[in-house]
Amino acid sequence: YGKNTIKFLRLHKEGKKHFVKEVEVCVHLRLTSPQEYLEGDNSLVIPTDTIKNIVLVLAKKNGIPSLEQFAIDICNHFMTTFCQVAYVKTYVQEVPWQRLHEDGVPHVHSFICVPDGIRFCEAEQCRNGPLIVFAGIKDLKLMKTTQSGFEGFYKNEHTTLPERHDRILCGEFFCKWSYGECKDFDFDCIWKKIRECILEAFAGPPDHGEYSPSYQKTVNCIQMLILSRVPQVQVIEAVLNNTFYNVVDMKNLGLTNDKEVLVPVETPYGSCACTLGRKRFFEA
Repeated sequence: YGKNTIKFLRLHKEGKKHFVKEVEVCVHLRLTSPQEYLEGDNSLVIPTDTIKNIVLVLAKKNGIPSLEQFAIDICNHFMTTFCQVAYVKTYVQEVPWQRLHEDGVPHVHSFICVPDGIRFCEAEQCRNGPLIVFAGIKDLKLMKTTQSGFEGFYKNEHTTLPERHDRILCGEFFCKWSYGECKDFDFDCIWKKIRECILEAFAGPPDHGEYSPSYQKTVNCIQMLILSRVPQVQVIEAVLNNTFYNVVDMKNLGLTNDKEVLVPVETPYGSCACTLGRKRFFEA
């Protein structure tokens, strides 16, 4: 049981300059006894309102140095404070506020919400067990208008999809990775590096790009680049929900439409997913 959707804004001031972190937190607990379920005995139950207040107090006292560290602080608090807690899991999601710039000068107290992917993390711990940390990015919308195709696929009597060697590749990307046992990582730096890997592998070099023969191959290239550059990542899960675009037929309007006006196919849409990890992790 636990408390979901604890939303708050943490404002930190350094002189005239302000810093903000707006987050949504979920905390789930498992107690050492199921007596509240089986017997209606609530003597060990920490009320969900208390859980909410603890999260707010920790934000006030400790701040949010990183999403991962805040999730770790929450797990540590419940494990060290309540002997009846056998397991705790914390999810933290950030609202993507970015500092405003005017003529290249950063504003001291104004921000803009930029929908370029939402950062999140999870931390979980069993009593007498290691603290495990996950992190990720979701709702990251990506598009490239060429250097993508889909050819040579399996065909039978039900196949109507034509082969394409030049198409728009567009989708909403979700990515979640595991650090394994928690260590003293620079979580902010790692998250930014992984986001850079995602964009680089998806787009390719800026002057000519990188050809994608399928959504599946693109997902795998992203995962492989992350694992090659970020040794702290042990396992990475990725999902790409595809958005397809059809060229509008303008012949009846007396126009030739050379892939200049397209409309998105709302439903159904495709999706591909892959989980990739280091061999030593799966062997363990």
